[in-house]
Amino acid sequence: MKQHISSVSRTCYFQLRRIATIRKYLTTDATAKLVTSTVLSRLDYCNSLLAGLPSSSISRLQRIQNSSARLVLRKKKRDHITPLLNQLHWLPVPARITYKINTLTYKCLHGLAPAYLSDSLSLYVPSRTLRSSADSLKLNIPHTKLKTADQRSLSHLRKSDSM
Repeated sequence: MKQHISSVSRTCYFQLRRIATIRKYLTTDATAKLVTSTVLSRLDYCNSLLAGLPSSSISRLQRIQNSSARLVLRKKKRDHITPLLNQLHWLPVPARITYKINTLTYKCLHGLAPAYLSDSLSLYVPSRTLRSSADSLKLNIPHTKLKTADQRSLSHLRKSDSM
C-alpha cells in the first residue's frame, strides 16, 4: 500500500504543478473541475482499499486534497483548510473512504451492485426474535481462524458499528 500511496502522491502533485502554471488564466469553477477530474479522481480510485490503514498513510493523501483546495481557491498555506473544503463541498479523504464503502454496501444490499459483490454480503438474522432486531440492519461478518490479508479485510470494521 505504501507504494500505491507514493505513486498516487507523485502523480497528483505533478498534475497540481501543471495546473498551477495555468491557474492565472482559469476561473475558480474551471479550476475546480480540472482539479476534480485530474487529481481527486486519482485519490478516489480504489480508495476503499485504504480503509483501516494508519492515519499517517491517509494523511499523505489528505495533504494532496488540501493543496488542491488551496490551489482552486487561491489561498495561502497558513489558511485553515476546513472552511475551504466546506466551500468546495469536498469531503476529507477519510470521510471519502467511508462514504465509498457505505455506498458499495448500500448498493449490494439493494441489488444495485454486481452479483459477485451482492453475494458476498448477507444480513444477520438472529436465531430468535429480539427487540433490537427490528430496529436495524446488521451484516454478517464471517469469523475466520486464520488471519490472512483478505480474511482480515473487514476486521477493523467489526470493532466499530459503521455497518
